[in-house]
Amino acid sequence: MDRLANTVRPYAWGSTTAIPELLGVEPTGAPQAEMWMGAHPGAPSRIDRGAGPVSLAEVIDAAPEAELGAETVRAFGPRLPFLLKLLAAGSPLSLQVHPDLAQAKEGFADEERRGVPMDAGHRNYKDANHKPELICALTPFDGLCGFRHPARAADLLEGLGVDDLKPYVDILRASPEESALREVLTAVLTAEHDAIADTVERAATAAGRLGAEDGPHAADYAAYAAIAHHYPGDPGVLAAMLLNHIQLQPGEALFLGAGIPHAYLSGLGVELMANSDNVLRCGLTPKHVDVPELLRIVRFEAGDPAVLRPEAINGEETYETPIDEFRLSRFVLAPGAAPRPLEARTPQVLLCTAGTVRLASATSPDLTLAPGASAFVPAGERITLSGDGSLFRATVVA
Repeated sequence: MDRLANTVRPYAWGSTTAIPELLGVEPTGAPQAEMWMGAHPGAPSRIDRGAGPVSLAEVIDAAPEAELGAETVRAFGPRLPFLLKLLAAGSPLSLQVHPDLAQAKEGFADEERRGVPMDAGHRNYKDANHKPELICALTPFDGLCGFRHPARAADLLEGLGVDDLKPYVDILRASPEESALREVLTAVLTAEHDAIADTVERAATAAGRLGAEDGPHAADYAAYAAIAHHYPGDPGVLAAMLLNHIQLQPGEALFLGAGIPHAYLSGLGVELMANSDNVLRCGLTPKHVDVPELLRIVRFEAGDPAVLRPEAINGEETYETPIDEFRLSRFVLAPGAAPRPLEARTPQVLLCTAGTVRLASATSPDLTLAPGASAFVPAGERITLSGDGSLFRATVVA
């Protein structure tokens, strides 16, 4: 097993304090949005096996079956199929969706065929993989996830009292679910810029007023007013009002599959995803929004978000998801308890989020993990866990 040295990404929406507080270091004053743990080429972790630091991606490339195990290589190829992150949102992330595997392969091949540069601002597909993801809250965590039922979205928009929103309200009330959501989202994202910006500003003002009152949608209105504060005039603010506002408590999680529009608004969480960087944006961003491609990918299905709570089996609390590229679980260790054995035929990344956790192995030096520290365990290596703390485990479904 190897201690990981990880990169913190300084995206503008990141919290300036959440990750430093977890790591027990002084904030720099700059945003610290995500800490990546894994072998993604954008920011691979580094390990040191005695010859100096080296990229985990390079170590895996040199001996994929030894590091990942034969089963993982057969199922997903010679690369770590998941990426684990600490995510700290100080302001809203872009409203976005991810493609399914077939869409990703098709979109990537098309852009490669057309010669779209990989670093082009209008490039949608950075790879040929899908990007399902799971976010587990470490602190109270606010987000948007999936479409509201059209009637509920109509009630919310109508309550703002903005005349320019009435056509959208009428569509949401009169049309079938899928066509209503598609028509309103399309209208918002393709509207003339100055006109929609003015509508957004008036809707944001009303949301701010209603969010400060004691009404049935006060928390929702307050969230949308906060989004508009960060992205004034952005049509994504109205698009966001079509989505469910959800507040996770520590330990609760959300799974986000292909085509589900979502955005994270605030809070610290552990995020686990397939090893991909494919994002189609809907708004709340200065970056490129490819409306036709977005509308091809979005699933116009309404429903209430399913909040995941872990299922405990033999002391391991697992968050069940419908995909095989990753599985997230958590151990809460008590002082004085017997060491807990942990062995898998698949690769593992372990992340301590509270207290102190000790990892012992017959084939590697022991490691002690403090909050924010992490380790890579190659396939097949048997370790034991002990200590007084919380440990998240990312691995592959075997």
